[in-house]
Amino acid sequence: MDKTQNNRAWFMVLPVLLLVAFSAILPLMTVVNYAFNDTFGNNVFFWVGLEWFEEVLQSDRMWEALQRQLIFSAAILAIEVPLGIAVALAMPKKGIWASVCLVLMALPLLIPWNVVGTIWQVFARIDIGLLGNALGQIGIDFNIGQNATAAWVTVIMMDVWHWTSLVVLLAYAGLQSIPDAYYQAAKIDQASRWAVFRYVELPKLKGVLLIAILLRFMDSFMIYTEPFVVTGGGPGSTTTFLSIDLVKMALGQFDLGPAAAFSIMYFLVILLVSWAFYTIMVNLDREERNE
Repeated sequence: MDKTQNNRAWFMVLPVLLLVAFSAILPLMTVVNYAFNDTFGNNVFFWVGLEWFEEVLQSDRMWEALQRQLIFSAAILAIEVPLGIAVALAMPKKGIWASVCLVLMALPLLIPWNVVGTIWQVFARIDIGLLGNALGQIGIDFNIGQNATAAWVTVIMMDVWHWTSLVVLLAYAGLQSIPDAYYQAAKIDQASRWAVFRYVELPKLKGVLLIAILLRFMDSFMIYTEPFVVTGGGPGSTTTFLSIDLVKMALGQFDLGPAAAFSIMYFLVILLVSWAFYTIMVNLDREERNE
Protein backbone atom coordinates (compact mmCIF):
# COMPACT_ATOMS: atom_id res chain seq x y z
CA MET A 1 0.00 0.00 0.00
CA ASP A 2 1.44 3.35 -1.06
CA LYS A 3 1.82 6.01 1.58
CA THR A 4 0.40 9.47 0.99
CA GLN A 5 3.05 12.17 1.19
CA ASN A 6 1.99 15.32 2.97
CA ASN A 7 4.34 18.15 2.03
CA ARG A 8 2.55 20.52 4.39
CA ALA A 9 4.33 18.74 7.23
CA TRP A 10 7.48 20.65 6.25
CA PHE A 11 5.87 23.80 7.63
CA MET A 12 5.86 22.15 11.06
CA VAL A 13 9.65 21.88 11.05
CA LEU A 14 10.20 25.33 9.56
CA PRO A 15 10.78 26.97 13.01
CA VAL A 16 13.45 24.36 13.77
CA LEU A 17 15.15 24.96 10.43
CA LEU A 18 15.20 28.70 11.10
CA LEU A 19 16.67 28.12 14.55
CA VAL A 20 19.37 25.84 13.13
CA ALA A 21 20.13 28.40 10.43
CA PHE A 22 20.59 31.11 13.05
CA SER A 23 22.57 29.04 15.57
CA ALA A 24 24.69 26.90 13.23
CA ILE A 25 24.78 28.02 9.60
CA LEU A 26 25.49 31.71 10.21
CA PRO A 27 28.42 31.03 12.60
CA LEU A 28 29.72 28.48 10.10
CA MET A 29 29.71 31.10 7.36
CA THR A 30 31.74 33.39 9.64
CA VAL A 31 34.30 30.62 10.12
CA VAL A 32 34.46 30.06 6.35
CA ASN A 33 35.07 33.78 5.87
CA TYR A 34 38.03 33.75 8.27
CA ALA A 35 39.38 30.53 6.70
CA PHE A 36 39.85 32.13 3.26
CA ASN A 37 40.62 35.70 4.27
CA ASP A 38 43.00 37.66 6.49
CA THR A 39 42.42 40.91 8.32
CA PHE A 40 44.34 43.63 10.11
CA GLY A 41 41.26 44.79 12.00
CA ASN A 42 38.48 47.32 11.41
CA ASN A 43 36.48 44.52 9.75
CA VAL A 44 38.56 44.84 6.55
CA PHE A 45 39.38 41.47 4.93
CA PHE A 46 41.54 40.46 1.98
CA TRP A 47 41.61 37.13 0.14
CA VAL A 48 44.39 34.62 0.93
CA GLY A 49 42.90 31.51 -0.66
CA LEU A 50 44.12 28.20 0.74
CA GLU A 51 47.06 29.69 2.65
CA TRP A 52 45.63 28.91 6.10
CA PHE A 53 44.77 25.34 5.11
CA GLU A 54 48.30 24.76 3.84
CA GLU A 55 49.74 26.19 7.04
CA VAL A 56 47.62 23.88 9.18
CA LEU A 57 48.35 20.79 7.07
CA GLN A 58 52.09 21.47 7.25
CA SER A 59 51.98 21.92 11.02
CA ASP A 60 53.53 19.09 13.05
CA ARG A 61 51.46 20.30 16.00
CA MET A 62 48.19 19.49 14.22
CA TRP A 63 49.29 16.01 13.16
CA GLU A 64 50.50 15.20 16.67
CA ALA A 65 47.17 16.34 18.12
CA LEU A 66 45.35 14.22 15.51
CA GLN A 67 47.43 11.19 16.46
CA ARG A 68 46.61 11.65 20.14
CA GLN A 69 42.94 12.11 19.26
CA LEU A 70 42.77 8.91 17.21
CA ILE A 71 44.55 6.91 19.93
CA PHE A 72 42.11 8.23 22.53
CA SER A 73 39.02 7.48 20.40
CA ALA A 74 40.27 3.98 19.56
CA ALA A 75 41.05 3.26 23.22
CA ILE A 76 37.66 4.31 24.57
CA LEU A 77 35.80 2.46 21.79
CA ALA A 78 37.83 -0.70 22.47
CA ILE A 79 36.90 -0.48 26.15
CA GLU A 80 33.38 0.96 26.25
CA VAL A 81 31.69 -1.11 23.53
CA PRO A 82 32.64 -4.60 24.85
CA LEU A 83 32.14 -3.44 28.45
CA GLY A 84 28.75 -1.95 27.62
CA ILE A 85 27.62 -5.17 25.94
CA ALA A 86 28.83 -7.26 28.90
CA VAL A 87 26.98 -5.08 31.42
CA ALA A 88 23.81 -5.12 29.31
CA LEU A 89 23.92 -8.92 29.11
CA ALA A 90 24.36 -9.17 32.90
CA MET A 91 21.42 -6.87 33.69
CA PRO A 92 18.06 -8.44 34.61
CA LYS A 93 15.47 -8.34 31.86
CA LYS A 94 12.35 -7.91 34.02
CA GLY A 95 11.29 -6.90 37.50
CA ILE A 96 12.15 -4.11 39.86
CA TRP A 97 15.89 -4.78 39.67
CA ALA A 98 15.80 -4.09 35.95
CA SER A 99 14.38 -0.63 36.68
CA VAL A 100 16.96 -0.04 39.41
CA CYS A 101 19.82 -1.00 37.07
CA LEU A 102 18.50 1.28 34.32
CA VAL A 103 18.32 4.23 36.72
CA LEU A 104 21.86 3.56 37.98
CA MET A 105 23.13 3.32 34.41
CA ALA A 106 21.51 6.64 33.50
CA LEU A 107 22.96 8.56 36.46
CA PRO A 108 26.46 9.24 35.00
CA LEU A 109 24.86 10.61 31.82
CA LEU A 110 23.01 13.26 33.84
CA ILE A 111 26.19 14.83 35.22
CA PRO A 112 27.42 17.93 33.30
CA TRP A 113 30.74 17.57 31.49
CA ASN A 114 32.57 20.20 33.53
CA VAL A 115 31.41 18.57 36.76
CA VAL A 116 32.69 15.19 35.53
CA GLY A 117 36.08 16.75 34.83
CA THR A 118 36.18 18.38 38.26
CA ILE A 119 35.23 15.13 40.00
CA TRP A 120 38.04 13.21 38.33
CA GLN A 121 40.54 16.05 38.71
CA VAL A 122 39.99 15.95 42.48
CA PHE A 123 39.80 12.14 42.51
CA ALA A 124 43.24 11.83 40.87
CA ARG A 125 45.05 14.44 42.98
CA ILE A 126 48.02 13.06 44.89
CA ASP A 127 47.35 15.13 48.02
CA ILE A 128 43.59 14.80 48.64
CA GLY A 129 42.36 12.56 45.85
CA LEU A 130 41.31 9.02 46.74
CA LEU A 131 42.88 7.47 43.63
CA GLY A 132 46.08 9.53 43.45
CA ASN A 133 46.77 9.44 47.18
CA ALA A 134 46.05 5.69 47.49
CA LEU A 135 48.37 4.84 44.60
CA GLY A 136 51.01 7.17 46.02
CA GLN A 137 50.86 5.34 49.34
CA ILE A 138 51.84 2.09 47.67
CA GLY A 139 54.68 3.71 45.72
CA ILE A 140 53.03 4.34 42.36
CA ASP A 141 53.68 7.77 40.86
CA PHE A 142 50.24 8.93 39.77
CA ASN A 143 50.81 12.67 39.48
CA ILE A 144 48.66 13.68 36.50
CA GLY A 145 50.44 17.04 36.38
CA GLN A 146 53.85 15.44 35.76
CA ASN A 147 53.24 11.85 34.66
CA ALA A 148 51.92 11.49 31.11
CA THR A 149 50.81 7.88 31.66
CA ALA A 150 48.84 8.86 34.76
CA ALA A 151 47.17 11.69 32.83
CA TRP A 152 46.16 9.37 29.99
CA VAL A 153 44.87 6.68 32.35
CA THR A 154 42.81 9.24 34.25
CA VAL A 155 41.27 10.75 31.12
CA ILE A 156 40.38 7.32 29.68
CA MET A 157 38.97 6.06 33.00
CA MET A 158 36.90 9.24 33.28
CA ASP A 159 35.40 8.80 29.82
CA VAL A 160 34.70 5.11 30.41
CA TRP A 161 32.94 5.93 33.69
CA HIS A 162 30.91 8.71 32.09
CA TRP A 163 29.87 7.19 28.75
CA THR A 164 29.83 3.40 29.05
CA SER A 165 26.29 3.79 30.35
CA LEU A 166 25.19 5.04 26.92
CA VAL A 167 26.43 1.85 25.27
CA VAL A 168 24.78 -0.20 28.03
CA LEU A 169 21.39 1.45 27.52
CA LEU A 170 21.52 1.06 23.74
CA ALA A 171 22.64 -2.57 23.95
CA TYR A 172 20.01 -3.31 26.58
CA ALA A 173 17.29 -1.85 24.36
CA GLY A 174 18.52 -4.01 21.48
CA LEU A 175 18.48 -7.15 23.65
CA GLN A 176 14.94 -6.38 24.84
CA SER A 177 13.73 -6.25 21.23
CA ILE A 178 14.78 -9.87 20.52
CA PRO A 179 11.68 -12.14 20.53
CA ASP A 180 11.59 -14.94 23.11
CA ALA A 181 11.09 -17.43 20.28
CA TYR A 182 14.77 -17.06 19.34
CA TYR A 183 15.89 -18.03 22.85
CA GLN A 184 13.43 -20.91 22.98
CA ALA A 185 14.73 -22.28 19.70
CA ALA A 186 18.31 -21.99 20.95
CA LYS A 187 17.35 -23.80 24.16
CA ILE A 188 15.76 -26.63 22.18
CA ASP A 189 18.95 -26.93 20.13
CA GLN A 190 20.94 -26.97 23.41
CA ALA A 191 23.05 -24.03 22.25
CA SER A 192 25.76 -22.81 24.61
CA ARG A 193 25.71 -19.31 26.09
CA TRP A 194 28.41 -18.22 23.68
CA ALA A 195 26.48 -19.68 20.73
CA VAL A 196 23.35 -17.77 21.79
CA PHE A 197 25.33 -14.55 21.93
CA ARG A 198 27.17 -15.22 18.67
CA TYR A 199 24.24 -16.31 16.51
CA VAL A 200 21.18 -14.79 18.19
CA GLU A 201 22.04 -11.66 20.17
CA LEU A 202 25.00 -10.18 18.31
CA PRO A 203 23.33 -10.14 14.85
CA LYS A 204 20.32 -8.37 16.36
CA LEU A 205 22.59 -5.84 18.06
CA LYS A 206 24.40 -4.76 14.89
CA GLY A 207 22.15 -1.74 14.33
CA VAL A 208 22.27 -0.35 17.88
CA LEU A 209 25.99 -1.07 18.17
CA LEU A 210 26.67 0.95 15.02
CA ILE A 211 24.70 3.82 16.56
CA ALA A 212 26.64 3.44 19.81
CA ILE A 213 29.99 3.41 17.99
CA LEU A 214 29.00 6.43 15.91
CA LEU A 215 27.87 8.44 18.94
CA ARG A 216 30.90 7.52 21.00
CA PHE A 217 33.30 8.23 18.15
CA MET A 218 31.77 11.64 17.53
CA ASP A 219 31.76 12.53 21.24
CA SER A 220 35.31 11.28 21.81
CA PHE A 221 36.61 12.99 18.68
CA MET A 222 35.13 16.32 19.81
CA ILE A 223 35.90 15.95 23.52
CA TYR A 224 37.13 19.15 25.14
CA THR A 225 35.70 20.04 28.55
CA GLU A 226 36.57 16.94 30.56
CA PRO A 227 40.28 16.53 29.64
CA PHE A 228 40.80 20.30 29.75
CA VAL A 229 39.43 20.46 33.30
CA VAL A 230 41.40 17.40 34.43
CA THR A 231 44.80 18.02 32.84
CA GLY A 232 44.60 21.28 30.90
CA GLY A 233 46.10 19.38 27.96
CA GLY A 234 49.22 18.47 29.94
CA PRO A 235 51.63 17.51 31.18
CA GLY A 236 53.23 19.38 28.31
CA SER A 237 50.99 18.57 25.37
CA THR A 238 50.50 14.85 26.03
CA THR A 239 46.71 15.15 26.44
CA THR A 240 46.21 18.09 24.08
CA PHE A 241 43.57 16.72 21.74
CA LEU A 242 42.33 18.40 18.57
CA SER A 243 39.64 20.45 20.28
CA ILE A 244 42.02 21.73 22.98
CA ASP A 245 44.64 22.59 20.36
CA LEU A 246 42.00 24.41 18.32
CA VAL A 247 40.87 26.50 21.29
CA LYS A 248 44.46 27.37 22.16
CA MET A 249 45.09 28.43 18.57
CA ALA A 250 41.93 30.54 18.32
CA LEU A 251 41.71 32.09 21.79
CA GLY A 252 45.19 31.68 23.23
CA GLN A 253 47.20 32.77 20.20
CA PHE A 254 44.36 34.59 18.39
CA ASP A 255 45.34 33.00 15.07
CA LEU A 256 41.83 33.23 13.66
CA GLY A 257 42.68 32.29 10.08
CA PRO A 258 44.50 29.00 10.83
CA ALA A 259 41.98 28.22 13.57
CA ALA A 260 39.09 28.68 11.13
CA ALA A 261 40.75 26.43 8.55
CA PHE A 262 41.51 23.91 11.30
CA SER A 263 37.87 23.90 12.45
CA ILE A 264 36.54 23.38 8.90
CA MET A 265 38.79 20.35 8.38
CA TYR A 266 37.79 19.10 11.83
CA PHE A 267 34.12 19.43 10.88
CA LEU A 268 34.59 17.68 7.54
CA VAL A 269 36.30 14.68 9.13
CA ILE A 270 33.43 14.21 11.59
CA LEU A 271 30.89 14.71 8.80
CA LEU A 272 32.63 12.13 6.60
CA VAL A 273 32.75 9.52 9.37
CA SER A 274 29.10 10.17 10.24
CA TRP A 275 28.12 9.74 6.58
CA ALA A 276 30.04 6.46 6.41
CA PHE A 277 28.27 5.10 9.50
CA TYR A 278 24.89 6.29 8.17
CA THR A 279 25.50 4.49 4.87
CA ILE A 280 26.42 1.28 6.70
CA MET A 281 23.28 1.48 8.87
CA VAL A 282 21.05 2.05 5.83
CA ASN A 283 22.58 -0.96 4.07
CA LEU A 284 22.10 -3.13 7.17
CA ASP A 285 18.47 -2.05 7.39
CA ARG A 286 17.92 -3.01 3.75
CA GLU A 287 19.50 -6.41 4.29
CA GLU A 288 17.26 -7.09 7.29
CA ARG A 289 14.16 -6.13 5.33
CA ASN A 290 15.14 -8.40 2.43
CA GLU A 291 15.72 -11.41 4.70
